[in-house]
Amino acid sequence: MPYPYVLLSAAVSLDGYLDDAGPDRLLLSSPADFDRVDEVRASVDAILVGAGTIRADNPRLLVNSPERRAARVADGRSPYPLKVTVSGSGELDPDAQFWHTGDAKVVYSTDKGAARARALSLAADIVALGPDLDWRALFTHLHEEYGVRRLMVEGGGRIHTQLLQQGLADELQLVVAPLFVGTPHAARLFGPGAYQPGRLRLVETRQIEDVVLMRYEPTAPGAGPLPTAADHHWLRLACELAALCPPSTTAFSVGAVIVAADGTELARGHSREGDDTVVHAEEAALAKLDPADPRLPGSTVYSSLEPCAHRASRPRPCARLILDAGVRRVVTAWREPNTFVTEADGNGLLAAAGVDVVVLPEYADAAQAPNAHLAD
Repeated sequence: MPYPYVLLSAAVSLDGYLDDAGPDRLLLSSPADFDRVDEVRASVDAILVGAGTIRADNPRLLVNSPERRAARVADGRSPYPLKVTVSGSGELDPDAQFWHTGDAKVVYSTDKGAARARALSLAADIVALGPDLDWRALFTHLHEEYGVRRLMVEGGGRIHTQLLQQGLADELQLVVAPLFVGTPHAARLFGPGAYQPGRLRLVETRQIEDVVLMRYEPTAPGAGPLPTAADHHWLRLACELAALCPPSTTAFSVGAVIVAADGTELARGHSREGDDTVVHAEEAALAKLDPADPRLPGSTVYSSLEPCAHRASRPRPCARLILDAGVRRVVTAWREPNTFVTEADGNGLLAAAGVDVVVLPEYADAAQAPNAHLAD
């Protein structure tokens, strides 16, 4: 995939503040939760914070546990994750702990900001993203140049807000502390603006001493042809479902998930599901829903393979089933090869009928894996 898995991590007061307005940092997490954060840090390839967080909190962003560092080394990784910061202006404090602890560091900035940062002689790579900060370009660079597949974002609130608004967060780990701040000008976690539509999916709740951890996935599909973090989540699941298919030498193994506009999973299916040896994944998923379900027109179909436009075993191909169900958005990983039909263009049929079709080719390998034997 071109982007890392992006995990947002934050702790807030009951009234939604990251800190108070005092000179010292307000400690919101409990000791046991700090240890949980240390465990999460040990699991990721990189940790990102904004330049404002470096100025305000002077964090070290280390893995504190010797055992966890040793486990990383045994796994062939450096003891500490890559440390990443973002600064549009390039105005950074060279005396901050960020630069003098841990292993490798990288700064992402604008062209002008990068020139200013280079003049500071920081012990870090300096990467210019152009005239403006571009999160998608940043994530692509992190993935391709540094091999970052899992990224932890620890702040600040402005960065968390931007990533959620742009649909670039895969997970939110939010800790709520049992206290109120109540200071009007103190920093809050999320700012105003237009967020991705729909409710977040609650994955886990856990009491950790006197704080509560809540893990969410921003799973509501976005409108239009641009992919969102939710699209990556659901397409990954569709590819995993494809691996459940009974093997066949005469048909592809495909997984499909149907997701409502509010992020609710409506149905899932995979090829040759149950006793039907010719059923297709999209067909199996749609068959589990009432055709009159009012959520269908606003839903998204995620399929590991382009929906078929021609088939001999059924009167209607999957692309036609999707159109007849009123679905207006399809996300898929892999264009159907001409293995069994010579005119495989389900995406074209859907697009011609006004359906938004999104192809995420970075999942093609995962979608093709259960079908590797067909290429022999």
